[in-house]
Amino acid sequence: MGSLFSLEGKVALLTGASRGLGQGMAVGLAEAGATVIGAGMSDMSETKEKIEAAGGVFHGLKIDLSVDHAAEQLVSEALNLTNKIDILVNNAGIIRRSDAENFSDDDWFEVIKVNQHSVFQLCREVGKHMLENGSGKIVNVASMLSFQGGLRVPAYTASKHAVAGLTKSLANEWSSRGVNVNAIAPGYMETDNTAQLRANKDRNEYITSRIPQGRWGTPEDLKGAVIFLASDASSYVNGHILCVDGGWMSS
Repeated sequence: MGSLFSLEGKVALLTGASRGLGQGMAVGLAEAGATVIGAGMSDMSETKEKIEAAGGVFHGLKIDLSVDHAAEQLVSEALNLTNKIDILVNNAGIIRRSDAENFSDDDWFEVIKVNQHSVFQLCREVGKHMLENGSGKIVNVASMLSFQGGLRVPAYTASKHAVAGLTKSLANEWSSRGVNVNAIAPGYMETDNTAQLRANKDRNEYITSRIPQGRWGTPEDLKGAVIFLASDASSYVNGHILCVDGGWMSS
């Protein structure tokens, strides 16, 4: 049974690897045996230290996914390092908060470019490589706001709905050709992106009260989900949005 979840000999490319959910998933993939190529804008030394402490291998690549042609550059650099990419985890994302009537075009396009456009570009570029090899696992990071509207985050909500739709669309095209495309929708997690929410006493208490498990999630809570979707254990899972939310969607 353990071999179903083993990632030994696999190479995983993961964006947004410096901290938070990306760091948690990167460590989980390495613990399952994968060599991890982490991409990010900020320092990834902590992620590297955690992976190496677990006996894994980590390569860090600095990249700004809001820049034109960054996706193509990242995939080229990753392939130069390892000659293959078996797993792609599109985790990088940003959020901007404002009342919708005051939400600026600059904030809108900045969020869409990173959260939506770069996800498609990376799926496309890595997908070409995977399709040539006849196998691969793509895991996109969706959100509770792939299903709900949220408050004061119109661009983030639109981008995460798009991630869910893109996941299903690519699964329809690629599943018969050996490439599984799925997504994880994290619930309310203790990360930098939710710091403002957690600092708001009323919102924090309301959100926590709606989570049946009674707590916010942590990056470690995503390890099992990403290993499952990246491994042979999910070979017949395609186009699925896996909620890791402490029961939020059922409440």
